[in-house]
Amino acid sequence: MEPTSAAEELPALYRALLDRVAQIEAEGHRPAAYRLRSEATRIYSRCWDDRARRALQELLNRSADPRPTQAERGHASPQSSVTAA
Repeated sequence: MEPTSAAEELPALYRALLDRVAQIEAEGHRPAAYRLRSEATRIYSRCWDDRARRALQELLNRSADPRPTQAERGHASPQSSVTAA
């Protein structure tokens, strides 16, 4: 049996990433979902080779446990937390 080519695997990886984007949006993390969708689309829109397959797989693996950014956690920046005297 021959190994699966990148061109055969990329659509499934991209679909899995889009499913993950939907889950992240449903959890209320729209900025994280937007970033994930943008990165996946950037990779998918280029050359369909082993490098792209690895990049999409890494992106999918990283998205399994997204860590919210400081802004998504609701922490104010140091500048915005200073009050005038």
